[in-house]
Amino acid sequence: VAKQAVEKGFQVATHAIGDHANRITLQAYGKVLGGENDKRFRIEHAQIVHPDDFPLFKKYSVIASIQATHATSDMRWAEDRIGNQRAMGAYAWRTFLDTGVRIANGSDFPVEHANPMFGFYASITRQDSKGWPEGGWFPRQKLTREEALKSWTLDGAYAAFEEKAKGSLEPGKLADFLILSKDIMEIPASEILTTKVKMTFVGGKIVYRSDD
Repeated sequence: VAKQAVEKGFQVATHAIGDHANRITLQAYGKVLGGENDKRFRIEHAQIVHPDDFPLFKKYSVIASIQATHATSDMRWAEDRIGNQRAMGAYAWRTFLDTGVRIANGSDFPVEHANPMFGFYASITRQDSKGWPEGGWFPRQKLTREEALKSWTLDGAYAAFEEKAKGSLEPGKLADFLILSKDIMEIPASEILTTKVKMTFVGGKIVYRSDD
């Protein structure tokens, strides 16, 4: 499939969760991509990755298409299933960024809740809604607020070859944006979960307005 996609100009996105699944997907991609490229092949989830394989995402320009709330949904039982050593390569967003890999964030709705505030909160805290565990689960892998916002906007658009039209507010782009009830870049993290959408714009036109 990867070979045919390269020949015909298609993008490939493959679901892979376990470390072996990620490895064989990267190997298949690597055989046809060879090195750095602009094909923007993706691995959806990319949840558990062997330490040796993070550089392969960079080597083949593969996008890690992650869903931050999977970490906070799975953290209570993940180490029991895969062990502490393998868990260090699980939901490892900081490792991706430090390796030079683009990450595109999403919700994985309907498996998880569609509300992007939940994913933004999970990205920067690695905690549940009650603030557990203290300091966050494998806190080294947290994203900054700026990194989380970019993963949900500009890098999400890049992953879909739409960065020239979406992902940031710039002249010539579509003016798809929303207005929130609170500034999620400044408020205490716990307040992010109760932040509401006040207005939504698509193409510069209001398509939703809250009555609150």
